[in-house]
Amino acid sequence: MGELDSTFDHDDVTIESDEALYQGFFQLRGLRFRHRLFGGGWSPAMHREIFWRENCTCVLPYDPWRDEVVLLEQFRAGALGREASPWLLEVVAGINESGDDGETTARREAEEEAGLTLGRIEKVCDYLVSPGGTNELVHLYGGCVDAAGTGGIHGLEHENEDIRVQPLAFEIAMEGLRDGRIWNAPAIMALQWLALNRERLRDEWRAG
Repeated sequence: MGELDSTFDHDDVTIESDEALYQGFFQLRGLRFRHRLFGGGWSPAMHREIFWRENCTCVLPYDPWRDEVVLLEQFRAGALGREASPWLLEVVAGINESGDDGETTARREAEEEAGLTLGRIEKVCDYLVSPGGTNELVHLYGGCVDAAGTGGIHGLEHENEDIRVQPLAFEIAMEGLRDGRIWNAPAIMALQWLALNRERLRDEWRAG
């Protein structure tokens, strides 16, 4: 049977150069490197462009009393050119500020993007978005909220945020997941996690 441990680690990569190719809203960096090979020896020098950004945090707000999730609808430039609308239904998300951990970011972004105060919060996972081309790491959480009265337009004007907050019954959200209307990775993963843990969370979070 196989093992989960990696064969190599950071000591098995030699970085020959690392330069900033572009710095705008995001950064593009060029890396030249070699790494050890499974068959022995070292690879030839390779060059890769990496989309570089700080760690991000996403959180799915869930009301265990009303059995509702709170999703955000907003425009995403990266979804342009697809058949579906570039206005996506998403979970709360934000870039971690310097010195902040994932839970701190989750609570701040829930307030800024949806006007929500998170109660209990539970880690779902950390994951690399697309490590073949970006270093982006996402911390994913579920958070307990009172969704009564939730809705409206939110976001920070100076960050050009235009966010419509939508509380949805759990079953309605799952229908959107099944039929492909919810099609971004954090929302898909968070809703699948909720489906697996919903009964436990309703017992634990409603108990306080």
